[in-house]
Amino acid sequence: MLFALSKLLSAITQPLCWLGLWWIIALWLLKRHRRAALSMLWGGLGGLVLLGVQAGPDALLRSLEDRYPVPPDARIGQHAGVIVLGGAFDHPASFVTHGQVPLNDAAERMTVPLPWLRQHPAMTLVFTGGEGRLVGVTGVSEAELARRFYAEQGLDMAHVVLESRSRSTRENAQRVAALLGPRCREQRWLLVTSAWHMPRAVAEFQTVGCQVTPYPVDFRTGADTPWTEYSLTESLHRWQLALHEWIGLAAYRLTR
Repeated sequence: MLFALSKLLSAITQPLCWLGLWWIIALWLLKRHRRAALSMLWGGLGGLVLLGVQAGPDALLRSLEDRYPVPPDARIGQHAGVIVLGGAFDHPASFVTHGQVPLNDAAERMTVPLPWLRQHPAMTLVFTGGEGRLVGVTGVSEAELARRFYAEQGLDMAHVVLESRSRSTRENAQRVAALLGPRCREQRWLLVTSAWHMPRAVAEFQTVGCQVTPYPVDFRTGADTPWTEYSLTESLHRWQLALHEWIGLAAYRLTR
């Protein structure tokens, strides 16, 4: 249920979805209330232009990304291992067709832990991620893509644990806790996910009793964003990312 709700949020948190609905209503009103309808059409166009100002969504993302600092490298070896959340792969259909692992713009989730495993060979890497699509599944989980990726990077797969059934952040935490058992509560683990996603992830892993140290990666913002920074395509993506995460935080808190 929560997984289906998260996929619905992915649709309704897209600003263009709401603008499209706004314009449909305006067109429906055009014959009977021409003046008001025209105002709505022009207002929607103005709103679309303003959505390209990147400072708006960046402010929402920054407030999430700044919650947890990056731990110093000296602390890495003090952990039993690292838990990596899925979300760094594009649709696996290209993998099925071409056999290449399709990393996306969250690739740091996969690449940042690699030196840790080489410097601390006793550490365990736990990757959690299943098939994240509501419909049109390919039969290839993120865990399977992670297996191929880590093997290609030369990691000792005896120290890599793959969890392939979870489809949401809550399921990530629940299934990793079940997989690790007492180790999740008694040992300290690095938790790796995108910085904007870390607040929700930490809350879920703490709820199941796992001892985690947040290690945020995949930052989307810096110290500030000038109001002159403008990109309609990038800003629309960031608006969706920020709205989805903030609504997700609220939904998880209400259902915890």
